[in-house]
Amino acid sequence: MRKRNSSLTAEHDPLPDTDPLLKQRPGGGAVGPGTGGRQGPGEQRTMGKPFRRLGVLGKMKRVFFWILIIYVSIPCIIKLVPSIQAKLVFLNFVRMPYFIDLKRPLDQGLNHTHNFYLEPEVGQRVGVWHTVPAHMWREAQGKDGAWYNAELNSAHAVILYLHGNAGTRGGDHRVQLYKVLSSLGYHVITFDYRGWGDSDGSPSEGGMTSDALFMYDWLKQKLDRRPLYIWGHSLGTGVATNLVRRLCDRGAPPDALVLESPFTNIREEAKSHPFSMVYRFLPGFDWFFLDSITANNIRFASDENVHHISCPVLILHAEDDSVVPFHLGKKLFDAASQSKSLSGHKVQFVPFASSLAYKHKFIYRSPELPNILSNFLGSAHPVAQ
Repeated sequence: MRKRNSSLTAEHDPLPDTDPLLKQRPGGGAVGPGTGGRQGPGEQRTMGKPFRRLGVLGKMKRVFFWILIIYVSIPCIIKLVPSIQAKLVFLNFVRMPYFIDLKRPLDQGLNHTHNFYLEPEVGQRVGVWHTVPAHMWREAQGKDGAWYNAELNSAHAVILYLHGNAGTRGGDHRVQLYKVLSSLGYHVITFDYRGWGDSDGSPSEGGMTSDALFMYDWLKQKLDRRPLYIWGHSLGTGVATNLVRRLCDRGAPPDALVLESPFTNIREEAKSHPFSMVYRFLPGFDWFFLDSITANNIRFASDENVHHISCPVLILHAEDDSVVPFHLGKKLFDAASQSKSLSGHKVQFVPFASSLAYKHKFIYRSPELPNILSNFLGSAHPVAQ
């Protein structure tokens, strides 16, 4: 009996913490004398790596799952809220460069430019820049709006510049073009459409075209038979052809139209844009994305407009343009070349080789641009003094 009780007591007594032979291993088993309290390298490999692999695979699956959810959600959201697609077309909320004061064109190196505001509609103000020919820069110092207005009657042609989406009239590549055109002896008038820069309102194709028409009429009233040319870039080429079509319909075409990096229509441009690459071959791409653009009444149908335009047309396009692909500019030129309304008018297409790296924004860098414009417009540029 005494032996049995001592045995039972031994069974129920807690294990001594100090007994090294009976300590528990991390895995839960007792460490025996032959193990030395450590796992062998083979045991580590067989237990650790599978768990590690499963962890990595699990994370990859989770990431892939969320990418798939986002990929599928974007077209659905755009289809349900078509106004998002309009914002992606206009990108007027993208203001680059940031932190510039549009009231001070001098800060952008334009020391012969006047900033002012006009109202195409009551309560609808748009910001405008007027850059005089470069040789007048000394005379322009300290002058007010009245002086700039009076100079529009000088013996210099005027270019109304219509910029593309995103940014403002103070965008760097735009400013550089103003400087080039100014150095060639042109007055340059540019403005921010409603909803861009410091102009009031919200963007729409109709609003952009109305603003451009207002600016053209405002200029025409001030010019004393001086040539007035319209220059559009990127999305601004769609505005430009809309404008010129209206002018031609009322029997008062401009002296010439210059289209820099143009497209045929907004649906073809959207389908060719780099942003659409990941969805381009998705079944229902047109229904999800392109029909959403049309639902916003956005067309910019330059390929249709050229059949209603009757003035000289110059198209400039870089072969390495990835934003508006070169083939769209060439296709628009082909349509213009076959237009009956343009029969008898000069229609010219000037490509710029990929090796020049002018891409979408940098045709102004071409040393050939002055000669191209001079030859097309049919008059020599005033000599800078």
